[in-house]
Amino acid sequence: MRKFTAHYSFIILLIISYSCNPVYRASSVQYKDYPVQSERKDASVQNFLQPYADSVNNSMNLVIGQLAVDLDKRQPESTLGNFMADAMKAMAEKYYKTTIDGAFINYGGIRLNGIKAGAITRGKIFELMPFDNVIILQKLKGTVLQEFLDHVIGRGGWPVAGITMQMKDKKAVNVMIGGKPIDPNMIYTIANSDYVANGGDNCVMLKVIPQINNGSLLRDGLIEYVQSFTQKGQPITATIQNRVTNAQ
Repeated sequence: MRKFTAHYSFIILLIISYSCNPVYRASSVQYKDYPVQSERKDASVQNFLQPYADSVNNSMNLVIGQLAVDLDKRQPESTLGNFMADAMKAMAEKYYKTTIDGAFINYGGIRLNGIKAGAITRGKIFELMPFDNVIILQKLKGTVLQEFLDHVIGRGGWPVAGITMQMKDKKAVNVMIGGKPIDPNMIYTIANSDYVANGGDNCVMLKVIPQINNGSLLRDGLIEYVQSFTQKGQPITATIQNRVTNAQ
């Protein structure tokens, strides 16, 4: 049970002491904006915070890898999206020590429109994925996965790895998983962020599905994924692979 501090205890006493008094409500509220002409800085506070600021800046400016090509964000498929989905799948398999049939990145959760070729820093990954989203695994029956894929297509198409599909009338058709057509009765293991797995972006079909969660952050996975290429002396690259296309 959470312990109350003296501050909160004092607030509670105030509430109790005034509980028998009449309740007054303002009949109107008036206000006026006052512009701030100057800002006064406290040197002692700045001096206290400076070492922490320096540490954060050094960490964020650390180069963790190299991009061989520009990566861009667009729908239904993009190089930036493919890079992130590939990272999600690879790191989910590493963190959970299992095979992942499909990995997804919520398109709206990608917070940069692109990354230029060249050095990529830790800070750039934080800009790309500023949220503390956790990688979640869920086991979906083929029928539920199809419902989710239809939703993804209805949203214009999301980055995906391990699965290819086509768009027709805002539905996912010609779905292939691991090179095989989707089986309505088969159980598939997919990786998503906790935001999506918990029903975010109206993914209500996933909200009721049990989750496998070991607390691994997607952002940490992206950083480790980039560093793995650096350790091999290789730059990051990504291409359009027709993972999500329009049906003919």
